[in-house]
Amino acid sequence: MTVTNQPSHWSGPAIVVEDVHKSFGDVRALCGIDLVVERGKVLGLLGPNGAGKTTAVKILTTLLRPDKGRALVEGRDVVGSPAAVREIIGLAGQSAAIQEELTGRENLEIMGRLYHLDPATRKQRGSELLERFDLIEAADRPVKGYSGGMQRRLDLALSLVSRPQVLFLDEPTTGLDPRSRLGMWDVIRELVAAGTSLLLTTQYLEEADALADEIVVIDHGRVIAAGTEQELKNRIGGDVLEFSVVERHRVAEAAKAVSDLSDTEPTLDEESGRISVRVGAGASQALVETVRALDSLGIQTEDLGIRRPSLDDVFLALTGHGAQEAPVTSGRGNRRSHNRAQTDAS
Repeated sequence: MTVTNQPSHWSGPAIVVEDVHKSFGDVRALCGIDLVVERGKVLGLLGPNGAGKTTAVKILTTLLRPDKGRALVEGRDVVGSPAAVREIIGLAGQSAAIQEELTGRENLEIMGRLYHLDPATRKQRGSELLERFDLIEAADRPVKGYSGGMQRRLDLALSLVSRPQVLFLDEPTTGLDPRSRLGMWDVIRELVAAGTSLLLTTQYLEEADALADEIVVIDHGRVIAAGTEQELKNRIGGDVLEFSVVERHRVAEAAKAVSDLSDTEPTLDEESGRISVRVGAGASQALVETVRALDSLGIQTEDLGIRRPSLDDVFLALTGHGAQEAPVTSGRGNRRSHNRAQTDAS
């Protein structure tokens, strides 16, 4: 897709990435990725640590320069017009960008100053965001006393001070408890409903499913799949039937008993006695057949049920390896050089 840089009259996608490459020494973090985020939509960028998600976000937010390729945000080239890009974006990274010795209100005040907002606007905007993110009671307390969930909410509030047209959220719910995570999802949905375009990176297929209009899966800097959650789910064989065998020596026998439920072989862990098998649309029928087959053999099970595919299931189906088992992508580097660059390449 070829586009022109015409920000004043831009009517194209919110984000366009064309053949972008980035390396750190011998480690190839991005190997020619292409992405498109339509206006007012959410793109979920899914992948494990080291896949290249954060590198992509840093390039799109002008924190890194690509080695090759082109990236536009609302028609503005991230290399040719970085200042113009910064004026219209917001970023909440993996680590909260807050000053812990200051209060929540003071953090918002500083961010307003950085965006050159006048005093009245800074005060009004700060109060609006404190209320929106349920931080009014804690507004005048030092941030170092905030819980992890409160700090993440404040960090997201900071990214919204300038009312950005495009928002980048890099694993915004990592480390949050379930309640805080669901609360963050509600806030993200509100932003999108109000017209914000959003690129969200995550390691959780469930999170991408809950928030994204489209999902792109990357593995070692390459796009390996793209589509809606249902399209990806269909591609990897639907839901997953999973159970544990009480008598560990019968794990192989149990796996054979359920092997006809899927076109792919069951995966099993003989040490834990855990068996997983991808099933198609008839998950309920597969569950019934499994119970019958195992009961006829007298095999006792625990935690038998159907679950949705995980990131590891996606990677196993698409690449033949789990999300945490991928080989190093490097021109001639070794494991040591990979580890040294892991933080930048994540």
